[in-house]
Amino acid sequence: MNNRTDALLQSRDVDTVLITDPYNMRYISGFCGGEGILYISKTQHVLITDSRYTEEAMQESDFTVAEENQKQKRTDILKGCLERDQPQRVGYEDMTMRCSEFAQLSAALPVKEWVPMGSSVNDLRQIKTPEELDCLRKAEAIGDTAFTAILDYLRPGVTELQAAARLEYEMKMAGASGTSFETIMASGLHSSMPHARPSEKKLEKGDFVTMDFGCVYHGYCSDMTRTVVIGTANAWQREVYEVVQKAQEAALSVIRSGLTGKEVDKVARDIITEAGYGDCFGHGLGHSVGLFIHEEPRLSPREDHVLLENMIETVEPGIYVPGFGGVRIEDMVIVTKEGHENLAHSPKQLIEL
Repeated sequence: MNNRTDALLQSRDVDTVLITDPYNMRYISGFCGGEGILYISKTQHVLITDSRYTEEAMQESDFTVAEENQKQKRTDILKGCLERDQPQRVGYEDMTMRCSEFAQLSAALPVKEWVPMGSSVNDLRQIKTPEELDCLRKAEAIGDTAFTAILDYLRPGVTELQAAARLEYEMKMAGASGTSFETIMASGLHSSMPHARPSEKKLEKGDFVTMDFGCVYHGYCSDMTRTVVIGTANAWQREVYEVVQKAQEAALSVIRSGLTGKEVDKVARDIITEAGYGDCFGHGLGHSVGLFIHEEPRLSPREDHVLLENMIETVEPGIYVPGFGGVRIEDMVIVTKEGHENLAHSPKQLIEL
């Protein structure tokens, strides 16, 4: 039994645990296909999937691979596993498993006690290994490369959709397997919406352009935001940009292991509030990143979780003013004992194109 499966069983004192979340399946078994279920006990490590993925599963994982098909249903395989172990307590991922799936499993399987695992499975992924950190560094470096390339493409007349597509193209050409989330390319008044979707709106002189983008490299995500101006920035744009940059730099100067997420968030939020824009910063300062783009712990006013060495956090303050526009600046960092390692290296001074 490896360290991850051992910790999994001990986290809720269960005899067996079923894993269905695709990111947790990959983390625990190495299988990247995302379709199937893991059966884990002290004596058995079984990966159940269908014929589309069995060959991949056998190549990527050291689990015993069992193929589900018309003759052998998933529940039939699980029954066989349970009969060999005779477990008392079976854990399941209540935070991610669909209600319909749990209803099907609980009706079909002879389980004495179902134990909700809560966040304990996801918590295993919070502290990154050296190998994971290398993947995250590379993923963010791809984002840096793409940002440099997109600056030559942004100009009046280009639509948000075209700019977003070009940014995604540059990331894939630099080695990304895909995007880690839907690219945000928000220009002009659209930039006041933190999660604006790219549209057919054309970039215009005087526009703020907020780009929030990320890629996937060997399964691991990147996340970065930069805001630029098409043409020359006006006084208000410079003011707002400087406040956001000051808030981000202040948060970066204090982040380290031992602080809670809300302590780091407060540093940036106080600066934005003192500048008169407190009501224009509605989201948390950041979140962790790994196999999934939004992981725990977070940097927010409600986050009591203590940051630990080799956790990943984004630091992304923003100001969003409807009818005017908005700014966000985001880096992804590794938390260290002394502070942080910033994985983003793209410039953060206000760029006028």
